[in-house]
Amino acid sequence: MSETRQTDVRIGLIGGSGLGAALAGQTVGTRHDLDTPFGKPSDVILETTWAGLPVFFLSRHGPGHVLNPTQIPYRANLFALKQLGVTHILASGAVGSLREEFKPRDLVIPDQVIDKTHRRIGTFYDHAAVHVEFAEPFCPVLRQMLIDTAASSGAAHDVHTQGCYVCMEGPAFGTRAESLMHRVWGGDLIGMTAMPEAKLAREAEMAYALVALVTDYDCWRRAMTPAPDQPGNTPAPLAHDPAVLLKEIIGNLDAATGHAIDLMRRTVQRLADHRDTLQTSPALHALQLAIWSDKKRIPTDQVARLATLWGRYF
Repeated sequence: MSETRQTDVRIGLIGGSGLGAALAGQTVGTRHDLDTPFGKPSDVILETTWAGLPVFFLSRHGPGHVLNPTQIPYRANLFALKQLGVTHILASGAVGSLREEFKPRDLVIPDQVIDKTHRRIGTFYDHAAVHVEFAEPFCPVLRQMLIDTAASSGAAHDVHTQGCYVCMEGPAFGTRAESLMHRVWGGDLIGMTAMPEAKLAREAEMAYALVALVTDYDCWRRAMTPAPDQPGNTPAPLAHDPAVLLKEIIGNLDAATGHAIDLMRRTVQRLADHRDTLQTSPALHALQLAIWSDKKRIPTDQVARLATLWGRYF
Protein backbone atom coordinates (compact mmCIF):
# COMPACT_ATOMS: atom_id res chain seq x y z
CA MET A 1 0.00 0.00 0.00
CA SER A 2 1.49 3.31 -1.04
CA GLU A 3 1.77 6.24 1.36
CA THR A 4 -0.53 8.26 -0.90
CA ARG A 5 -3.35 5.79 -0.54
CA GLN A 6 -2.88 5.44 3.21
CA THR A 7 -3.21 9.17 3.77
CA ASP A 8 -6.52 9.13 1.87
CA VAL A 9 -8.23 7.92 5.05
CA ARG A 10 -10.21 10.79 6.53
CA ILE A 11 -12.45 10.40 9.55
CA GLY A 12 -15.75 12.16 10.08
CA LEU A 13 -17.14 12.48 13.61
CA ILE A 14 -20.84 13.27 13.92
CA GLY A 15 -21.75 14.29 17.45
CA GLY A 16 -25.29 13.83 18.71
CA SER A 17 -26.98 14.85 21.94
CA GLY A 18 -24.39 15.49 24.62
CA LEU A 19 -21.37 14.39 22.65
CA GLY A 20 -21.90 17.07 20.00
CA ALA A 21 -21.49 19.93 22.44
CA ALA A 22 -18.71 18.18 24.35
CA LEU A 23 -16.59 17.50 21.27
CA ALA A 24 -17.25 20.96 19.84
CA GLY A 25 -15.86 22.46 23.03
CA GLN A 26 -12.75 20.28 22.85
CA THR A 27 -12.01 20.67 19.14
CA VAL A 28 -9.68 23.36 17.84
CA GLY A 29 -8.75 23.54 14.18
CA THR A 30 -9.77 24.78 10.75
CA ARG A 31 -13.42 25.77 10.36
CA HIS A 32 -15.13 24.82 7.09
CA ASP A 33 -18.28 26.84 6.37
CA LEU A 34 -19.63 24.93 3.38
CA ASP A 35 -22.61 25.04 1.07
CA THR A 36 -23.97 22.02 -0.79
CA PRO A 37 -26.61 21.27 -3.43
CA PHE A 38 -28.86 20.49 -0.44
CA GLY A 39 -28.20 23.70 1.48
CA LYS A 40 -26.01 24.36 4.49
CA PRO A 41 -25.06 21.62 6.95
CA SER A 42 -26.10 21.80 10.59
CA ASP A 43 -22.97 23.71 11.57
CA VAL A 44 -19.48 24.55 10.42
CA ILE A 45 -17.26 21.49 10.20
CA LEU A 46 -14.13 21.59 12.34
CA GLU A 47 -11.00 19.97 10.91
CA THR A 48 -8.33 18.75 13.28
CA THR A 49 -5.91 15.82 13.64
CA TRP A 50 -6.18 12.79 15.93
CA ALA A 51 -3.41 10.18 15.96
CA GLY A 52 -2.05 11.60 12.72
CA LEU A 53 -5.36 11.23 10.87
CA PRO A 54 -7.41 14.13 9.50
CA VAL A 55 -10.63 14.33 11.54
CA PHE A 56 -13.69 16.38 10.62
CA PHE A 57 -16.20 17.09 13.38
CA LEU A 58 -19.84 18.05 12.79
CA SER A 59 -22.44 18.76 15.49
CA ARG A 60 -25.62 17.10 14.20
CA HIS A 61 -28.11 19.34 16.00
CA GLY A 62 -26.24 22.59 15.32
CA PRO A 63 -25.08 25.29 17.77
CA GLY A 64 -27.25 25.28 20.87
CA HIS A 65 -29.02 22.06 19.84
CA VAL A 66 -31.72 24.00 17.96
CA LEU A 67 -32.39 21.41 15.23
CA ASN A 68 -34.84 18.68 16.21
CA PRO A 69 -34.32 15.25 14.61
CA THR A 70 -36.68 15.90 11.68
CA GLN A 71 -35.17 19.32 10.93
CA ILE A 72 -31.57 18.10 10.72
CA PRO A 73 -30.29 18.66 7.15
CA TYR A 74 -29.05 15.09 6.76
CA ARG A 75 -28.33 15.35 3.04
CA ALA A 76 -26.35 18.57 3.45
CA ASN A 77 -24.41 17.12 6.39
CA LEU A 78 -23.30 13.98 4.56
CA PHE A 79 -22.63 15.78 1.29
CA ALA A 80 -20.44 18.35 3.08
CA LEU A 81 -18.38 15.62 4.73
CA LYS A 82 -17.95 13.94 1.34
CA GLN A 83 -16.82 17.26 -0.14
CA LEU A 84 -14.06 17.34 2.46
CA GLY A 85 -12.88 13.89 1.43
CA VAL A 86 -14.22 11.98 4.45
CA THR A 87 -14.05 8.21 3.92
CA HIS A 88 -15.15 6.79 7.30
CA ILE A 89 -17.68 8.16 9.81
CA LEU A 90 -17.96 7.50 13.54
CA ALA A 91 -21.30 8.86 14.71
CA SER A 92 -22.91 9.06 18.12
CA GLY A 93 -26.45 9.38 19.37
CA ALA A 94 -28.44 9.23 22.60
CA VAL A 95 -30.93 6.37 22.86
CA GLY A 96 -33.48 4.83 25.18
CA SER A 97 -33.16 1.18 26.10
CA LEU A 98 -35.70 -1.45 25.10
CA ARG A 99 -33.89 -4.24 26.98
CA GLU A 100 -33.17 -4.73 30.66
CA GLU A 101 -29.53 -5.62 29.95
CA PHE A 102 -28.85 -2.32 28.13
CA LYS A 103 -28.50 -0.11 31.16
CA PRO A 104 -28.35 3.68 31.42
CA ARG A 105 -24.77 4.93 30.86
CA ASP A 106 -23.90 1.86 28.76
CA LEU A 107 -22.61 2.20 25.19
CA VAL A 108 -23.92 0.10 22.32
CA ILE A 109 -22.37 -0.52 18.90
CA PRO A 110 -25.52 -1.40 16.95
CA ASP A 111 -25.52 -3.73 13.97
CA GLN A 112 -29.09 -3.31 12.71
CA VAL A 113 -31.74 -0.63 12.16
CA ILE A 114 -35.51 -0.53 11.88
CA ASP A 115 -36.49 2.70 10.12
CA LYS A 116 -39.78 4.23 11.29
CA THR A 117 -39.13 7.74 10.00
CA HIS A 118 -41.57 9.12 7.44
CA ARG A 119 -40.90 12.87 7.01
CA ARG A 120 -37.26 12.75 5.86
CA ILE A 121 -35.81 12.44 2.37
CA GLY A 122 -33.70 9.30 2.39
CA THR A 123 -31.72 9.60 -0.85
CA PHE A 124 -29.47 12.01 -2.71
CA TYR A 125 -30.64 10.76 -6.09
CA ASP A 126 -33.95 12.38 -7.01
CA HIS A 127 -33.43 11.95 -10.76
CA ALA A 128 -32.08 8.41 -11.01
CA ALA A 129 -32.79 4.92 -9.69
CA VAL A 130 -29.94 4.21 -7.28
CA HIS A 131 -30.34 1.11 -5.10
CA VAL A 132 -27.49 0.61 -2.64
CA GLU A 133 -27.06 -2.64 -0.73
CA PHE A 134 -28.15 -2.00 2.86
CA ALA A 135 -28.67 -5.40 4.47
CA GLU A 136 -25.88 -4.51 6.92
CA PRO A 137 -26.49 -0.82 7.64
CA PHE A 138 -23.29 -0.28 9.63
CA CYS A 139 -19.79 -0.84 8.27
CA PRO A 140 -18.47 -4.20 9.57
CA VAL A 141 -14.89 -2.97 9.44
CA LEU A 142 -15.56 0.13 11.56
CA ARG A 143 -17.78 -1.82 13.94
CA GLN A 144 -15.00 -4.35 14.53
CA MET A 145 -12.53 -1.54 15.19
CA LEU A 146 -14.88 -0.11 17.83
CA ILE A 147 -15.44 -3.56 19.36
CA ASP A 148 -11.72 -4.37 19.47
CA THR A 149 -10.94 -0.99 21.00
CA ALA A 150 -13.58 -1.42 23.70
CA ALA A 151 -12.31 -4.93 24.51
CA SER A 152 -8.71 -3.79 24.84
CA SER A 153 -9.38 -0.66 26.88
CA GLY A 154 -10.56 -2.41 30.04
CA ALA A 155 -13.37 0.09 30.44
CA ALA A 156 -15.41 -0.22 33.62
CA HIS A 157 -18.64 0.61 31.81
CA ASP A 158 -20.46 -1.86 29.58
CA VAL A 159 -20.04 -1.68 25.81
CA HIS A 160 -22.49 -3.92 23.99
CA THR A 161 -21.25 -5.21 20.65
CA GLN A 162 -24.57 -5.49 18.85
CA GLY A 163 -28.11 -4.21 19.00
CA CYS A 164 -31.05 -3.24 16.81
CA TYR A 165 -31.71 0.51 16.72
CA VAL A 166 -35.33 1.55 16.08
CA CYS A 167 -35.32 5.02 14.52
CA MET A 168 -38.55 6.91 15.17
CA GLU A 169 -39.59 10.23 13.69
CA GLY A 170 -40.05 12.26 16.87
CA PRO A 171 -39.72 14.84 18.21
CA ALA A 172 -42.23 13.50 20.77
CA PHE A 173 -41.26 10.30 22.52
CA GLY A 174 -43.33 7.19 21.89
CA THR A 175 -46.27 5.67 23.72
CA ARG A 176 -45.96 2.64 25.99
CA ALA A 177 -47.87 0.58 23.40
CA GLU A 178 -45.32 1.56 20.75
CA SER A 179 -42.45 0.79 23.10
CA LEU A 180 -43.81 -2.69 23.78
CA MET A 181 -44.32 -3.20 20.03
CA HIS A 182 -40.72 -2.25 19.31
CA ARG A 183 -39.57 -4.92 21.75
CA VAL A 184 -41.71 -7.52 19.99
CA TRP A 185 -40.15 -6.46 16.67
CA GLY A 186 -36.69 -7.22 18.06
CA GLY A 187 -35.64 -3.64 18.78
CA ASP A 188 -33.05 -3.07 21.48
CA LEU A 189 -32.66 0.71 21.33
CA ILE A 190 -34.93 3.61 20.42
CA GLY A 191 -33.55 6.82 18.93
CA MET A 192 -34.34 9.52 16.39
CA THR A 193 -31.25 10.25 14.29
CA ALA A 194 -29.60 7.14 12.81
CA MET A 195 -31.82 7.33 9.74
CA PRO A 196 -31.51 8.48 7.04
CA GLU A 197 -27.98 9.37 8.14
CA ALA A 198 -26.63 5.83 7.81
CA LYS A 199 -28.37 5.30 4.47
CA LEU A 200 -27.06 8.58 3.01
CA ALA A 201 -23.54 7.69 4.14
CA ARG A 202 -23.85 4.45 2.17
CA GLU A 203 -25.11 6.33 -0.90
CA ALA A 204 -22.09 8.63 -0.59
CA GLU A 205 -19.71 5.64 -0.34
CA MET A 206 -18.59 6.52 3.17
CA ALA A 207 -18.23 3.77 5.78
CA TYR A 208 -20.43 4.50 8.80
CA ALA A 209 -20.68 3.14 12.34
CA LEU A 210 -22.61 4.38 15.34
CA VAL A 211 -21.91 4.55 19.07
CA ALA A 212 -25.24 4.69 20.91
CA LEU A 213 -25.32 6.29 24.38
CA VAL A 214 -28.01 4.82 26.64
CA THR A 215 -29.63 7.56 28.73
CA ASP A 216 -32.62 5.73 30.23
CA TYR A 217 -35.08 2.88 29.83
CA ASP A 218 -37.84 3.58 27.33
CA CYS A 219 -41.39 3.70 28.67
CA TRP A 220 -42.03 -0.06 28.29
CA ARG A 221 -40.39 -0.39 31.68
CA ARG A 222 -42.51 1.10 34.44
CA ALA A 223 -40.59 2.48 37.38
CA MET A 224 -41.38 0.14 40.27
CA THR A 225 -40.88 0.16 44.02
CA PRO A 226 -42.04 -2.19 46.80
CA ALA A 227 -45.53 -1.28 47.99
CA PRO A 228 -45.46 -0.24 51.67
CA ASP A 229 -48.32 -2.55 52.67
CA GLN A 230 -47.02 -5.63 50.88
CA PRO A 231 -44.08 -7.90 51.74
CA GLY A 232 -40.95 -8.59 49.76
CA ASN A 233 -40.42 -7.15 46.32
CA THR A 234 -44.05 -6.87 45.27
CA PRO A 235 -43.96 -4.05 42.72
CA ALA A 236 -46.18 -1.02 42.57
CA PRO A 237 -45.92 1.87 40.06
CA LEU A 238 -43.82 4.79 41.21
CA ALA A 239 -44.65 8.18 39.70
CA HIS A 240 -41.48 10.06 38.78
CA ASP A 241 -41.14 13.76 39.35
CA PRO A 242 -40.38 14.94 35.75
CA ALA A 243 -37.68 17.33 36.98
CA VAL A 244 -35.96 14.54 38.91
CA LEU A 245 -36.24 12.18 35.94
CA LEU A 246 -34.79 14.78 33.55
CA LYS A 247 -31.88 15.44 35.91
CA GLU A 248 -31.21 11.69 36.06
CA ILE A 249 -31.27 11.38 32.25
CA ILE A 250 -28.90 14.33 31.81
CA GLY A 251 -26.55 12.80 34.37
CA ASN A 252 -26.60 9.50 32.49
CA LEU A 253 -25.97 11.30 29.20
CA ASP A 254 -23.02 13.21 30.64
CA ALA A 255 -21.46 10.00 31.96
CA ALA A 256 -22.05 8.10 28.71
CA THR A 257 -20.64 11.04 26.75
CA GLY A 258 -17.34 10.82 28.60
CA HIS A 259 -17.16 7.09 27.90
CA ALA A 260 -18.04 7.62 24.21
CA ILE A 261 -15.41 10.30 23.66
CA ASP A 262 -12.78 8.06 25.19
CA LEU A 263 -13.87 5.14 22.99
CA MET A 264 -13.87 7.25 19.83
CA ARG A 265 -10.44 8.71 20.53
CA ARG A 266 -8.99 5.27 21.17
CA THR A 267 -10.70 3.93 18.06
CA VAL A 268 -9.21 6.67 15.87
CA GLN A 269 -5.79 5.64 17.15
CA ARG A 270 -6.60 2.06 16.12
CA LEU A 271 -7.78 3.30 12.72
CA ALA A 272 -4.49 5.13 12.26
CA ASP A 273 -2.64 1.89 12.98
CA HIS A 274 -4.78 -0.15 10.55
CA ARG A 275 -5.23 2.13 7.56
CA ASP A 276 -4.91 -0.70 5.06
CA THR A 277 -7.78 -2.55 6.75
CA LEU A 278 -10.01 0.50 6.39
CA GLN A 279 -9.69 0.25 2.62
CA THR A 280 -11.69 -3.01 2.78
CA SER A 281 -14.89 -1.29 3.96
CA PRO A 282 -17.59 -2.44 1.50
CA ALA A 283 -19.27 0.98 1.58
CA LEU A 284 -16.35 2.54 -0.30
CA HIS A 285 -17.69 0.90 -3.49
CA ALA A 286 -21.41 1.00 -2.71
CA LEU A 287 -22.40 2.65 -6.00
CA GLN A 288 -20.51 0.24 -8.23
CA LEU A 289 -23.62 -1.87 -8.96
CA ALA A 290 -26.25 0.46 -7.53
CA ILE A 291 -26.95 2.82 -10.45
CA TRP A 292 -29.75 1.06 -12.31
CA SER A 293 -30.75 3.94 -14.58
CA ASP A 294 -29.47 4.23 -18.13
CA LYS A 295 -26.69 6.72 -17.49
CA LYS A 296 -27.25 8.33 -20.88
CA ARG A 297 -30.74 9.30 -19.77
CA ILE A 298 -29.80 10.84 -16.43
CA PRO A 299 -29.93 14.65 -16.87
CA THR A 300 -26.43 15.99 -17.35
CA ASP A 301 -27.04 18.82 -14.92
CA GLN A 302 -27.83 16.23 -12.23
CA VAL A 303 -24.69 14.26 -13.04
CA ALA A 304 -22.67 17.44 -12.55
CA ARG A 305 -24.63 18.54 -9.46
CA LEU A 306 -23.83 15.28 -7.68
CA ALA A 307 -20.39 14.71 -9.16
CA THR A 308 -18.86 14.66 -5.66
CA LEU A 309 -20.86 11.50 -4.98
CA TRP A 310 -21.01 9.58 -8.24
CA GLY A 311 -18.76 11.38 -10.69
CA ARG A 312 -16.28 8.51 -11.02
CA TYR A 313 -18.99 6.26 -12.48
CA PHE A 314 -19.71 8.55 -15.46
